[in-house]
Amino acid sequence: MPANQIFKRSCKLMGNRFELSVVAQNETWANEKIDAGINETKRIERLLTTFSDDSETNQVNSNAGIKPVAVSQETFDLVARSVMISKVTSGAFDISYGSLDKKLWNFDQQMTALPDEVTAKKLVRLINYRNIVLDKENCTIYLREKGMRIGFGGIGKGYAAERAKLIMKNEGVTSGVVNASGDLTAWGLQPDGKKWTIGIANPDASNQIFSYLAISDLAVATSGNYEKFAVIDGKKYSHTINPRTGMPVTGIKSVTIITTNAEIADAMATPVTIMGVYAGLDLINQMADIEAVIIDDDDKLYTSKNINLN
Repeated sequence: MPANQIFKRSCKLMGNRFELSVVAQNETWANEKIDAGINETKRIERLLTTFSDDSETNQVNSNAGIKPVAVSQETFDLVARSVMISKVTSGAFDISYGSLDKKLWNFDQQMTALPDEVTAKKLVRLINYRNIVLDKENCTIYLREKGMRIGFGGIGKGYAAERAKLIMKNEGVTSGVVNASGDLTAWGLQPDGKKWTIGIANPDASNQIFSYLAISDLAVATSGNYEKFAVIDGKKYSHTINPRTGMPVTGIKSVTIITTNAEIADAMATPVTIMGVYAGLDLINQMADIEAVIIDDDDKLYTSKNINLN
């Protein structure tokens, strides 16, 4: 009987690098299961994308301030869960961030100055999860203000990873990993019977590992200012924008969330960054089955109460 091996494939999905790994004896069988995971991710991309006029997300956005839009139960439920996370994080997580103009924040090397605070404040006026009106009975979503836009940049990859895992598990994959560009979910064990080893990137050198975690049946997501940033007057500004001020967050280099679900891990990494070390950890410590590792601008490491780093 052939031994179990890890079969993996990388591809670009949702504008990010996804890597799907399956533990199996047979390569053909493993590739079929990876195909199923990729196809599910593509389906979610079509559902949530803002780059296609006919996506449900864009239908909702183009009718902002005009009328409610009927959506699939899946989109409705994802938006409802997003609004719930907004409530838990006092608005630090907010899917209505879409109104922020990309010209204001492009976070590339050409960006040499911060936008003025008045302009930024004007644009964040439209960011308000309380203005996302959900009608459960009719399965509609309505954005109260004209110009409001929702987007799933803070939760979509984690949701897709979780869905791909579910599809692959339903197809008989007992061990595997879906890594959605740093938002990953792992289940089962490696061929040698050990847990999966997950590296937390060094925020100052993202190709180096800062610390390791051994996980199984858990999800990990990292939000860091090493991914996208601008350096202005010698100071590094993260691509994470505070929805209250419209200005980039400073103080934290990276936040890693460890929990049971990739969607939650993905969604919680950004608000903890925005809330700051102490408020962020205080929130995490009040929640069940979720942990955090934070590295601040001075390279100081903070962890939630139940964490064990190697």
